[in-house]
Amino acid sequence: MKTLFNKQYNETSLSLVSLILRVGAGAMMLTHGYPKFQMLFSETIKFREVMGMSASTSLALAVFAEVICSIFLILGLFSRTATIPLIITMLVAVFLIHGDDPFSRQELGLHYVIAYVAILILGSGRFSLDRILSRKK
Repeated sequence: MKTLFNKQYNETSLSLVSLILRVGAGAMMLTHGYPKFQMLFSETIKFREVMGMSASTSLALAVFAEVICSIFLILGLFSRTATIPLIITMLVAVFLIHGDDPFSRQELGLHYVIAYVAILILGSGRFSLDRILSRKK
């Protein structure tokens, strides 16, 4: 019990927190991105135009962030870089797509933004492909 409430942090504990955040947020975002990925290759695209971009372009960018960047995040590959499109996508979803909606519709996107900002600050940690690749250099 004493170690559970220890106030000292070390690299292992921070790496474990980063791993949990990366895998958790990445895997949950994949559940949002996969239907968009399927829609991207279907005949009918039902997606909103955003910031002057066509529906297919904004859908492709959302798929890139929610699928490709989420996979990178789960693997711990280019983690900090991968969070940037995810943060942008969630901010667009919260403020442009759901800007007029009640807070309950914006809340999930804001949770993702908070998790992605934490990953951006923490980095991928020891348990990541980033770490393995940096050792080989």
